[in-house]
Amino acid sequence: MIKLIANYSKRLGLPGYSSHQFSISVEAELNNTDDVQAEASRLYTTLQESVDSEIQSTGFVPGEGYGEQKEEKRAEWPRLQRNTTQNDTTGGSPVWRCSEKQKALIGKLTADHRLERGDIESLSFEMFGTSELHTLNKLQASGLIDRLIEDHGGKTRRGTTPAGWRGK
Repeated sequence: MIKLIANYSKRLGLPGYSSHQFSISVEAELNNTDDVQAEASRLYTTLQESVDSEIQSTGFVPGEGYGEQKEEKRAEWPRLQRNTTQNDTTGGSPVWRCSEKQKALIGKLTADHRLERGDIESLSFEMFGTSELHTLNKLQASGLIDRLIEDHGGKTRRGTTPAGWRGK
């Protein structure tokens, strides 16, 4: 008896930095090795057609602005934020679009790992096309945080994981 295990998976990118994935796995038993080529081909075609049929239903797709704060708040963050921005006529601090917790964690990771502001801004520009950290929405800030932890580690100088971080 020969056991043939096949799986097929597909991930599709969706608007708003979203994606969805579907996969199917199946096991088949064969009586001899002469059937492997034909059965593998049949399984692949069947799995591909099944996944392609099911993945067409995308479910919830976040719209433009999904994940942004409803109420914009002004807060101080001396290490990374500029005193003014081009769009800020009050001369105060820029309004951040991500959550306060995300903003604080970006600041903590930056300080704990002694990262330069320009390096964080360059990374943000590489990932999202903007070096203005305060313009990152929640999804983008989460991506930046994940990348900072991936590149510099989740441990701080004191050897603890940043408070409130969910990890990977």
